[in-house]
Amino acid sequence: MGKKKDLSAAEKSEIVQCLGRGMKTLDISRKLKRDHRTIKTFVADSVHRRVRADKGTLRKISARSMNRIKRAAAKIPLHSSKQIFEAAGASGVPRTSRCRVLKSLATVHRLSIWPPLTNAHKQKRLHWAKKYMKTNFQTVLFTAECCATLDGPEGCGWLVDGHPVPTRLQCQQGCGEVMFWAGIMGRELVGPFRVPEGVKITSAKYVEFLTDHFLPWYRNYAFCNKIIFMHDNAPSHAAKNTSASMAAMGIKGAKVMVWPPSSPDLNPIENLWSILKQKIYEGGRQFTSKQQLWEAIVTSCKQIEAQTVQKLTSSMDARLVKLLSNKGSYVKM
Repeated sequence: MGKKKDLSAAEKSEIVQCLGRGMKTLDISRKLKRDHRTIKTFVADSVHRRVRADKGTLRKISARSMNRIKRAAAKIPLHSSKQIFEAAGASGVPRTSRCRVLKSLATVHRLSIWPPLTNAHKQKRLHWAKKYMKTNFQTVLFTAECCATLDGPEGCGWLVDGHPVPTRLQCQQGCGEVMFWAGIMGRELVGPFRVPEGVKITSAKYVEFLTDHFLPWYRNYAFCNKIIFMHDNAPSHAAKNTSASMAAMGIKGAKVMVWPPSSPDLNPIENLWSILKQKIYEGGRQFTSKQQLWEAIVTSCKQIEAQTVQKLTSSMDARLVKLLSNKGSYVKM
């Protein structure tokens, strides 16, 4: 008996929408006329990683290579798995294999921890997921501000177990930083646009920034009438003055996505910041001036491929499935 066809993109999208309406996997299988096990497997794979057939046994990594990797991780702490493996002379290893190996030697020291979610937060996140379940997320412009510092990210990367977090060299006049704004939609990276130095992002300044930088791009975009604008609930974004000013620009009603509180995990541009900072600070690079850092930001953004942006924006269906399965709790992508 031949193998049946895999679920199509349309079928997967329909499954996500049905889950958002509260349908059970058995009812979904009947509606799509597909085997119930196929539907359950898709939902499970969207939430959990598949269990390895070898139960996690490290393969194709000799003891000698493991020692080299461990020495490299100790020598260059708080670096990415790719940088550690390249330093150990083991380039070309897939990311999943690199992380699986490093988990036996080190832990990830993360930049920050998301605040705990209340039941009210979870309910609002679930309501958001159900509201936008049928949305074509390739037409959503995900935006956010990001801050980069002269002395590098604040300790984010792999750290060998038992080793202290190294102290980074700080600027004599305090840690200089560059604030910038960007957006992603489909395969496109919009920006980056630098926020003027010393400017506090109030509603008036945010509107002025959008008028000067975003609005020219928006008006020149061929399908601007189909764009859904997304920004988070920062005070400058949620202010009545901001909403009124954006409405005057033609960005109002259904063209503005209502964003749930405490939900950075749902915004794919947050993953872009991690990719971008790896490029900016590659090799432990630090900067001596804000202009030098800004030039590195612009150069690194140009190096991000359209396929990378597409992968991030295409992850929204999986994020919604995980969010519904986790009953509103944080999702990891």
